[in-house]
Amino acid sequence: MSLFKGLMKPKTDPFIDHLNRQAEIVTKGLKYLVEYMANPNADNAAAVKRAEEEADEERRLLIDELNRTFVTPIDREDLHNLSRCIDDLLDYANSTVEEMVTLRVAPNEHFQHMSTLMFDAANEIHLAMQRLESHPNVATEHARRAKGVENRMEREYHRAIAELFEGPANPESIICMLKKREVYRHLSNAADRADEAANVISNIVVKMT
Repeated sequence: MSLFKGLMKPKTDPFIDHLNRQAEIVTKGLKYLVEYMANPNADNAAAVKRAEEEADEERRLLIDELNRTFVTPIDREDLHNLSRCIDDLLDYANSTVEEMVTLRVAPNEHFQHMSTLMFDAANEIHLAMQRLESHPNVATEHARRAKGVENRMEREYHRAIAELFEGPANPESIICMLKKREVYRHLSNAADRADEAANVISNIVVKMT
Protein backbone atom coordinates (compact mmCIF):
# COMPACT_ATOMS: atom_id res chain seq x y z
CA MET A 1 0.00 0.00 0.00
CA SER A 2 2.82 2.43 0.88
CA LEU A 3 4.51 1.70 -2.46
CA PHE A 4 1.23 2.35 -4.27
CA LYS A 5 0.82 5.65 -2.47
CA GLY A 6 4.36 6.59 -3.37
CA LEU A 7 3.68 5.87 -7.04
CA MET A 8 0.49 7.92 -6.95
CA LYS A 9 2.07 10.89 -5.21
CA PRO A 10 2.45 13.79 -7.69
CA LYS A 11 5.99 14.75 -8.55
CA THR A 12 7.25 18.22 -7.78
CA ASP A 13 8.11 20.32 -10.80
CA PRO A 14 11.94 20.24 -11.25
CA PHE A 15 12.11 23.97 -11.90
CA ILE A 16 10.30 24.72 -8.67
CA ASP A 17 12.68 22.28 -6.96
CA HIS A 18 15.65 24.29 -8.24
CA LEU A 19 14.07 27.61 -7.27
CA ASN A 20 13.17 26.28 -3.84
CA ARG A 21 16.72 25.05 -3.30
CA GLN A 22 18.12 28.34 -4.57
CA ALA A 23 15.89 30.31 -2.19
CA GLU A 24 16.92 28.02 0.67
CA ILE A 25 20.62 28.68 0.03
CA VAL A 26 20.03 32.42 -0.26
CA THR A 27 18.18 32.46 3.06
CA LYS A 28 21.07 30.57 4.65
CA GLY A 29 23.55 33.03 3.16
CA LEU A 30 21.64 36.01 4.49
CA LYS A 31 21.62 34.44 7.93
CA TYR A 32 25.40 34.44 7.67
CA LEU A 33 25.24 38.12 6.71
CA VAL A 34 23.28 38.85 9.89
CA GLU A 35 25.92 36.95 11.85
CA TYR A 36 28.68 38.94 10.13
CA MET A 37 27.01 42.21 11.14
CA ALA A 38 26.98 41.00 14.74
CA ASN A 39 30.50 39.56 14.59
CA PRO A 40 32.50 40.80 11.55
CA ASN A 41 35.19 38.16 11.36
CA ALA A 42 36.79 36.28 8.48
CA ASP A 43 34.84 33.08 9.14
CA ASN A 44 31.46 34.79 8.83
CA ALA A 45 32.60 36.65 5.71
CA ALA A 46 33.76 33.37 4.16
CA ALA A 47 30.41 31.72 5.02
CA VAL A 48 28.55 34.38 3.04
CA LYS A 49 30.90 33.85 0.09
CA ARG A 50 30.47 30.05 0.15
CA ALA A 51 26.70 30.40 0.17
CA GLU A 52 26.88 32.82 -2.76
CA GLU A 53 28.92 30.32 -4.77
CA GLU A 54 26.55 27.49 -3.85
CA ALA A 55 23.55 29.56 -4.96
CA ASP A 56 25.29 30.41 -8.24
CA GLU A 57 25.74 26.71 -8.94
CA GLU A 58 22.07 26.02 -8.27
CA ARG A 59 21.14 28.79 -10.69
CA ARG A 60 23.43 27.25 -13.33
CA LEU A 61 21.60 23.94 -12.94
CA LEU A 62 18.24 25.65 -13.39
CA ILE A 63 19.39 27.55 -16.50
CA ASP A 64 20.83 24.35 -17.97
CA GLU A 65 17.54 22.56 -17.32
CA LEU A 66 15.69 25.48 -18.88
CA ASN A 67 17.85 25.39 -22.00
CA ARG A 68 17.23 21.65 -22.43
CA THR A 69 13.46 21.79 -21.92
CA PHE A 70 11.23 22.76 -24.82
CA VAL A 71 7.97 23.12 -22.89
CA THR A 72 7.97 24.37 -19.29
CA PRO A 73 5.04 24.33 -16.83
CA ILE A 74 5.84 27.91 -15.83
CA ASP A 75 6.58 30.70 -18.29
CA ARG A 76 10.26 30.54 -19.27
CA GLU A 77 10.80 34.25 -18.76
CA ASP A 78 9.23 34.08 -15.29
CA LEU A 79 11.48 31.19 -14.33
CA HIS A 80 14.57 33.01 -15.54
CA ASN A 81 13.65 36.33 -13.91
CA LEU A 82 12.71 34.78 -10.58
CA SER A 83 15.95 32.82 -10.42
CA ARG A 84 17.92 35.99 -11.25
CA CYS A 85 16.18 38.04 -8.56
CA ILE A 86 16.71 35.38 -5.91
CA ASP A 87 20.36 35.08 -6.91
CA ASP A 88 20.83 38.85 -6.81
CA LEU A 89 19.79 38.92 -3.15
CA LEU A 90 22.81 36.88 -2.13
CA ASP A 91 25.09 38.58 -4.66
CA TYR A 92 24.35 41.90 -2.94
CA ALA A 93 24.89 40.34 0.48
CA ASN A 94 28.30 39.08 -0.60
CA SER A 95 29.28 42.37 -2.22
CA THR A 96 28.16 44.16 0.95
CA VAL A 97 30.60 42.11 3.02
CA GLU A 98 33.36 42.58 0.44
CA GLU A 99 32.81 46.36 0.43
CA MET A 100 32.89 46.50 4.23
CA VAL A 101 36.12 44.50 4.37
CA THR A 102 37.79 46.48 1.58
CA LEU A 103 36.70 49.89 2.89
CA ARG A 104 37.22 48.88 6.53
CA VAL A 105 33.69 49.78 7.51
CA ALA A 106 32.52 48.41 10.84
CA PRO A 107 28.90 47.31 11.31
CA ASN A 108 26.52 49.67 13.05
CA GLU A 109 22.90 49.35 14.16
CA HIS A 110 21.60 50.40 10.73
CA PHE A 111 23.66 47.72 8.97
CA GLN A 112 22.43 45.16 11.49
CA HIS A 113 18.79 46.16 11.09
CA MET A 114 18.98 46.26 7.29
CA SER A 115 20.68 42.86 7.07
CA THR A 116 17.98 41.39 9.33
CA LEU A 117 15.34 42.84 7.02
CA MET A 118 17.12 41.24 4.06
CA PHE A 119 17.01 37.89 5.83
CA ASP A 120 13.29 38.35 6.54
CA ALA A 121 12.58 39.12 2.88
CA ALA A 122 14.60 36.12 1.67
CA ASN A 123 12.79 33.87 4.13
CA GLU A 124 9.40 35.05 2.84
CA ILE A 125 10.52 34.34 -0.74
CA HIS A 126 11.66 30.87 0.32
CA LEU A 127 8.32 30.18 2.02
CA ALA A 128 6.53 31.36 -1.12
CA MET A 129 8.54 28.92 -3.25
CA GLN A 130 7.76 26.04 -0.87
CA ARG A 131 4.04 26.68 -1.25
CA LEU A 132 3.87 27.75 -4.88
CA GLU A 133 2.61 24.43 -6.28
CA SER A 134 0.41 23.17 -3.48
CA HIS A 135 -0.93 26.44 -2.02
CA PRO A 136 -0.46 29.24 -4.56
CA ASN A 137 -2.62 31.70 -2.63
CA VAL A 138 -0.43 31.22 0.43
CA ALA A 139 2.60 31.78 -1.80
CA THR A 140 1.08 35.10 -2.85
CA GLU A 141 0.68 36.07 0.80
CA HIS A 142 4.35 35.39 1.46
CA ALA A 143 5.24 37.42 -1.63
CA ARG A 144 3.15 40.27 -0.24
CA ARG A 145 5.04 40.06 3.04
CA ALA A 146 8.35 40.20 1.17
CA LYS A 147 7.17 43.41 -0.48
CA GLY A 148 6.29 44.76 2.97
CA VAL A 149 9.84 44.08 4.12
CA GLU A 150 11.13 46.10 1.15
CA ASN A 151 9.04 49.07 2.34
CA ARG A 152 10.53 48.78 5.82
CA MET A 153 14.01 48.62 4.30
CA GLU A 154 13.35 51.82 2.35
CA ARG A 155 12.38 53.64 5.55
CA GLU A 156 15.47 52.34 7.36
CA TYR A 157 17.67 53.35 4.43
CA HIS A 158 16.36 56.91 4.52
CA ARG A 159 16.88 57.10 8.29
CA ALA A 160 20.43 55.84 7.92
CA ILE A 161 21.26 58.32 5.15
CA ALA A 162 19.70 61.22 7.06
CA GLU A 163 21.73 60.36 10.15
CA LEU A 164 24.86 60.00 8.03
CA PHE A 165 24.64 63.56 6.72
CA GLU A 166 24.04 65.05 10.16
CA GLY A 167 27.68 64.47 11.07
CA PRO A 168 30.57 66.97 10.93
CA ALA A 169 31.78 68.14 7.52
CA ASN A 170 35.51 67.61 7.95
CA PRO A 171 37.43 65.57 5.31
CA GLU A 172 37.81 62.47 7.48
CA SER A 173 34.08 62.38 8.31
CA ILE A 174 33.12 62.90 4.67
CA ILE A 175 35.23 59.91 3.60
CA CYS A 176 33.57 57.79 6.28
CA MET A 177 30.14 59.00 5.10
CA LEU A 178 30.85 58.01 1.51
CA LYS A 179 32.01 54.54 2.55
CA LYS A 180 28.91 53.88 4.65
CA ARG A 181 26.63 55.24 1.94
CA GLU A 182 27.98 52.66 -0.50
CA VAL A 183 27.18 49.85 1.92
CA TYR A 184 23.70 51.24 2.59
CA ARG A 185 23.08 51.27 -1.16
CA HIS A 186 24.08 47.62 -1.50
CA LEU A 187 21.61 46.63 1.21
CA SER A 188 18.83 48.78 -0.22
CA ASN A 189 19.37 47.36 -3.72
CA ALA A 190 19.09 43.84 -2.32
CA ALA A 191 15.66 44.66 -0.93
CA ASP A 192 14.64 45.92 -4.37
CA ARG A 193 15.45 42.47 -5.76
CA ALA A 194 13.27 40.85 -3.12
CA ASP A 195 10.43 43.13 -4.18
CA GLU A 196 10.99 42.19 -7.82
CA ALA A 197 11.05 38.47 -6.93
CA ALA A 198 7.76 38.90 -5.08
CA ASN A 199 6.21 40.51 -8.17
CA VAL A 200 7.30 37.59 -10.35
CA ILE A 201 5.86 35.09 -7.88
CA SER A 202 2.54 36.95 -7.91
CA ASN A 203 2.53 36.91 -11.72
CA ILE A 204 3.19 33.16 -11.75
CA VAL A 205 0.31 32.54 -9.37
CA VAL A 206 -2.05 34.59 -11.56
CA LYS A 207 -1.08 32.47 -14.56
CA MET A 208 -1.42 29.22 -12.61
CA THR A 209 -4.89 29.90 -11.18
